[in-house]
Amino acid sequence: MNRAVAEGAAMGVPRSDTPRPTWQITCLYLTMLVVAVGAFLAIQRVGEGLIPIAAANLPSASVARSGLSSMVQILVSLVTIVSAAQLFGRLFVKFKQPAVVGEIVAGLVLGPSLLGSLAPAPMQWLLPSSVAPVLSALSQVGVILYMFLIGIELDTSSLRRRSHASVAISHASIAVPFLMGACLALVLFPSFASRGVSFTPFALFCGVAMAVTAFPVLARILRDRGMLGSRLGAAAIACAVVDDVTAWCLLAFVVGCVNAEASSAGLTLVLALSYVALMFTVVKPGMKRAMSGPRRSRATQTLLALVLIALLVSSLATELIGVHAIFGSFLMGAVLPRDSQIASEIRGRIEDLVVVLLLPIFFAYTGTRVQVGLLGSVHEWLMCALVVITACAGKFGGTALTARFTGFAWRDAAILGTLMNTRGLVELIVLNIGRDLGILSPTLFAMFVLMAVITTAMTSPVLSLIERWKSAPRGELTPVTRA
Repeated sequence: MNRAVAEGAAMGVPRSDTPRPTWQITCLYLTMLVVAVGAFLAIQRVGEGLIPIAAANLPSASVARSGLSSMVQILVSLVTIVSAAQLFGRLFVKFKQPAVVGEIVAGLVLGPSLLGSLAPAPMQWLLPSSVAPVLSALSQVGVILYMFLIGIELDTSSLRRRSHASVAISHASIAVPFLMGACLALVLFPSFASRGVSFTPFALFCGVAMAVTAFPVLARILRDRGMLGSRLGAAAIACAVVDDVTAWCLLAFVVGCVNAEASSAGLTLVLALSYVALMFTVVKPGMKRAMSGPRRSRATQTLLALVLIALLVSSLATELIGVHAIFGSFLMGAVLPRDSQIASEIRGRIEDLVVVLLLPIFFAYTGTRVQVGLLGSVHEWLMCALVVITACAGKFGGTALTARFTGFAWRDAAILGTLMNTRGLVELIVLNIGRDLGILSPTLFAMFVLMAVITTAMTSPVLSLIERWKSAPRGELTPVTRA
């Protein structure tokens, strides 16, 4: 084995009998970027001529008076939400699904899609409309803290160690589904766009929604299947990290375009990039010095308070810039020294509260906003199926074909494509932002939520089918023999 192959194997790059030369992979990468930009500009030119049919707003639900005090109603709702999340999470684990899939389904079950349709009176008693503002506030706090935890888990140093092959795979797994989502926008915009939304932000958002990969859910699947330490698992994690960073940057750009006037969108982008540079060039070294001293062996309450204050300030800064608070919390987590004992303690103290209480509240709040009954015609269900097919084809196809080109065997390329098709909670966060911005109509929001649940739930069973494709050991890379 020559030196280049040996170094590649140490970094999780697939082994092959005749690996692709670097110049070929570089040409593929540059061609992909040029084609992606050109294709989106062509889609934008066509889509700007479309006129959307104003989507009807949801009728306001009648509020059932339970006669209970506000605090009692809130506590009853919280007991219901946490209990349902635990029940469905444990139930889905028995079916070899990630617990988060069951928790998402629990939120949908408690909403108007099922409980509200079958038993509206109990739903109004368990989750009355009067507690919706409280659930909304708690869910937003939960999402901010969750994105902070994702940032801590993010290994930014791995982005500097990426091989040409891994960079090409990662960005192809974003560029292909992004363009397919933009093409899908041409079909969805006339019938399902909200009133007052122009085509460009609509197409951008559809592209981002198709390009998202749920890094935490993917890591949990790899851990449960014993693949986390394998070469294939390392490659999947690295690609997911690049996906997460790129997708959140794209989302920040979309939010900035929607929140700002056309004349000030450029200023929003410049401020956002400047803030990112500030966090990594000034805040990150400062955090490393503050947490690496001899007296910094554990996270005191004072230090935890300072970190949380910095987190909130960072979220506030990005919210004021116009790119959403979660981007600031994600950046704050990313600049913490993830290998320090203090970061590990902070993560341990916050994680249980977020996972057990706040995220189920977010799922329940999302469930109250999803009304599957809006898909009342064959045409709407066909459009929903098209959304799911586009999401799977873009993510799986873009990842698997590029992985095969760079030297993966077909089996391992298919496993990598399936893993990158996992969306989960991260997708729900993106969709709720689109709903809040008025980009997604209630009907389209329901379609995309169903897509998120289906693509996440199908990951484990599809992986089991692919792993039985050949007799190669699970998680290892099958060498490719070229003619």
